Amino acid sequence: MSLITTHVLDTSTGKPATGVKAELFFLDNTLWKMIAEGITNEDGRITDLLNERDSLQFGLYKLKFETGDFFFKNGADTFYPYAEITFKINDDRHYHIPLLISPFGFTTYRGS
Repeated sequence: MSLITTHVLDTSTGKPATGVKAELFFLDNTLWKMIAEGITNEDGRITDLLNERDSLQFGLYKLKFETGDFFFKNGADTFYPYAEITFKINDDRHYHIPLLISPFGFTTYRGS
């Protein structure tokens, strides 16, 4: 399993958010460099964002989710065209980054 995983749920329908594109970035000095991308599966998860053997540098990362495209494809208008979650990696543990979305809000927390 990837060292960074995510799970996206659409709280407006109570269902997994299938087909959401996510891009993973690393802050290299002052520039964000995209290092991986994926699309949520039928359960709203991306478990293979990184190769199992990949190690991560300590520092700042962000996941950018294309929430506007998801809601457009599902016939809903949304206030947020994307959601970005910035987080810090400072050890070798697994990082699970859940995202709860609705057309007019989103939230996240440190998953397990």
